[in-house]
Amino acid sequence: MCDDSMDQALVKFIEGMPKVELHLHIEGTLEPELMFELAKRNGVALPYKSVDEVRAAYTFANLQEFLDLYYRGMSVLLTERDFYDLTAAYLKKMAAQNVTHVEIFFDPQGHTERGVEFTTALRGIKRALAAAREEFGITSKLIMSFLRHKTEADAFAIFEEAAPHLDMIDGFGLDSSEKPFPPSLFERIYAKARSTGKPLMAHAGEEGPPEYVRQALDLLKVNRIDHGNRSLEDRELVIRLARERMGLTVCPLSNLKLRGIKEMKDHPLKTMLLHQLKATVNSDDPAYFGGYMNENFIAVAEALQLTREEILTLAQNAIEISFLTPEQKGMKTRELEAYVADQGRRSTR
Repeated sequence: MCDDSMDQALVKFIEGMPKVELHLHIEGTLEPELMFELAKRNGVALPYKSVDEVRAAYTFANLQEFLDLYYRGMSVLLTERDFYDLTAAYLKKMAAQNVTHVEIFFDPQGHTERGVEFTTALRGIKRALAAAREEFGITSKLIMSFLRHKTEADAFAIFEEAAPHLDMIDGFGLDSSEKPFPPSLFERIYAKARSTGKPLMAHAGEEGPPEYVRQALDLLKVNRIDHGNRSLEDRELVIRLARERMGLTVCPLSNLKLRGIKEMKDHPLKTMLLHQLKATVNSDDPAYFGGYMNENFIAVAEALQLTREEILTLAQNAIEISFLTPEQKGMKTRELEAYVADQGRRSTR
């Protein structure tokens, strides 16, 4: 993910650093190998003949082209075991990359519309999250997302399906095609979701304009913005985001792969830090975009020549804007500080 010009000590620092991931679609971790394995298990015919052919399809001109393939890949996810295996594979990678806490999205509407029961996906994912906590010590939150290319009535319907299982859901989000579906279309369902007392977030400012970010803040009253890149086009919005310490879950390789930027050196992440925004690094849909947490950190650190201090700021921001308790955040911060101190001792030996 990096070339020989990048300081290898910094690469190793990133790889060993304890990290928190806040923007991850579990369906977007479906690697081609597992896709074929599940297709064979479930007797699902895929429009691809090989793993290589699937990977060759991972060239997207825009968000919609990616989503078309993303939803096609979901077709192999049919049983609770499938969702368990999908989630477990992701969490095993996170353990290897020193990710200690994850807050992941799932898209129940993408499954129920295929005839898969709401609880099938929910239970499979939750079992894997519980197993990873036992095996790896990875803590987690599960966020249920509404699909914005569907109607608000559809969102209310899936909320009703979720209602008996709210003890297994930690928050609500809004994803899928950003344009032409502004946050304002979902104001009523967000009021309903807010009544549960659970955190709210929404994708905004990825392809959509700064106004979508404003709507997410003012109409949906979110606790966190997913992406938020285009906020930088609006100076007053940037000032507000900084003042309110609003978290932004930024996804560098996703932005590059979906052509939000032409080259990684054009990524706005460093500018976000300069404006004191609470930006973080995340992987979004890593199976499709070519990298998990370490790869995202390394790619953006190399292209933007981030310092170790800036990398640590990104890691600390993720702890701060997570939905962990204050006590848990304190523990994560101490883990990060202990890692930095240990690295300092090693460098003086």
